[in-house]
Amino acid sequence: MSEVANGPTAGFLVWRLSTKWRVAVDRALGPLGLTHAQYTLLGSLYGMGRAGLRPSQRELADHIGMEALYVSKLARSLETAGLIDRTPDPADSRAVRLALTEQGRQTAARAVVLVRQLMDQLLAPLGGLDGERTEALVRELTALLEAPLDF
Repeated sequence: MSEVANGPTAGFLVWRLSTKWRVAVDRALGPLGLTHAQYTLLGSLYGMGRAGLRPSQRELADHIGMEALYVSKLARSLETAGLIDRTPDPADSRAVRLALTEQGRQTAARAVVLVRQLMDQLLAPLGGLDGERTEALVRELTALLEAPLDF
């Protein structure tokens, strides 16, 4: 149930906010031909690449919290679009390594700027991206995400 006698539950509000923000990101990235899910993969590869990393599909899936099969499908479509390279891992024949192409780096860089501007707008009620309340929210959400699941 989404509400209790005293109002909506935390879970319902997190779900609603997640949905609202996903739709906003989809709309902002539409002109680049990207969806929120594709952006999550590209943006993560962009950041990891800048750190000198070339993750496997499994490592990327774990990093972004998506199912490996879904990341594989996204990666194939982004490879077809010329935005990423998928290459066999020389150390593990079952693994595939991912990296942005030059076109992928350019697209990801533009997308990161758009999403950062959008997030600043969406976080305006808390003082924007650099607001103290935003920092507190990030700490609280991180604590919830790091809590282990018992199932």
